[in-house]
Amino acid sequence: MNAGIWHSYGTHHIRRGTPLPELDGIDWGPGGTGPGDEVLGDLAGRRVLDLGCGPARHAAHLVRTYGALLDAVDASASQLERARARYPDLPGLRLVHADGVEHLRTAAPYDVIYSLSTLHFLDPHRLLPALAAALKPGGRLCFTVLHTNSQGSGPDSAVAPRPEILRLAGGGELTGQMWVLTPELWEDLLVQYGLRVEDVAVLDAPEEGNHASYRLFQVRRPARVTARPRTAKPPVAHAAAGVGAVLLGPRGLLLGRHRRGTTELPGGTVEPGESLEETVVRELAEETGLLADPSDVRLLGTLVDQVDGVVRITFGALVTAWRGEPADQPDESVGDWRWWPLDALPPNLFECSAQILTAWRPDLPIDHPPAHFTPFAE
Repeated sequence: MNAGIWHSYGTHHIRRGTPLPELDGIDWGPGGTGPGDEVLGDLAGRRVLDLGCGPARHAAHLVRTYGALLDAVDASASQLERARARYPDLPGLRLVHADGVEHLRTAAPYDVIYSLSTLHFLDPHRLLPALAAALKPGGRLCFTVLHTNSQGSGPDSAVAPRPEILRLAGGGELTGQMWVLTPELWEDLLVQYGLRVEDVAVLDAPEEGNHASYRLFQVRRPARVTARPRTAKPPVAHAAAGVGAVLLGPRGLLLGRHRRGTTELPGGTVEPGESLEETVVRELAEETGLLADPSDVRLLGTLVDQVDGVVRITFGALVTAWRGEPADQPDESVGDWRWWPLDALPPNLFECSAQILTAWRPDLPIDHPPAHFTPFAE
């Protein structure tokens, strides 16, 4: 729905011939309020994303002024039409017509991502996992969201959309769905998906009688990946031992997203009568559709730790050959299988997966509770 209103918005301005002056700085808040470009940090030669770029004036400014390598993305065809007419061949600027979340899921990681009054048009639970994963470790995210509209309606304390009116220059209006959340709720969501909030600035409309107020969030993805803990619920007797499989291919490391929100290796519990290699092969096929042979599974070692006094045993394994492409499987709790570069692993790794990965590659920047690792003899 929201992509449609922005297409209508852009079409309105194309027909109207609305003039737009070039910019000499980012207008973060209403009436040009807020800090300047400096909140984005050093941009020279950096990969930068403008999410919801509209006619791309801010993107063009950052390319020209700082030499950023900038992808400007918008879901509205008419907004991109305005941008292409204005900047047909600006070196360093790439204009992309795409759904923002889908672009985040497929693009190479960025050093800096920014967005001006766009993120509140997207479901945070759909947006933020993709946004966190699309930032390089240590990367910066800056964005503004609505806090109070011009009539004085303030933010909500629940993650739910509400209708908001967009008024058009020259008359007329459009209604979109927006997630207008309290700053505390935004911060909780950002932290939930592995990001760290460094600053939140208040940006109020300067005109008397205009109650519009925005919040500028300055956020960073930690340079190291922090693992999320396992549940304290003890395993049933037959599920006391589990496996996690490392698959490293030309496109990176294979990881999926659990419905609880963690990112993890393929794996699962050992069934009675199985060898560990057979468990790896079975779980890999059940979760990803990939086929492997037990002879292509190399056991790395045993991890022993505990949760609330209950001993947990996990066997790490390296799969050296497989057939097929990973895909979501019916009725499995882990999906969205993707290949991740080792230098840009996603946040919120499952604790067991984090322990296996650092046992396999101790130099990986992953933080997790210690476990006793006993390697198997080569």
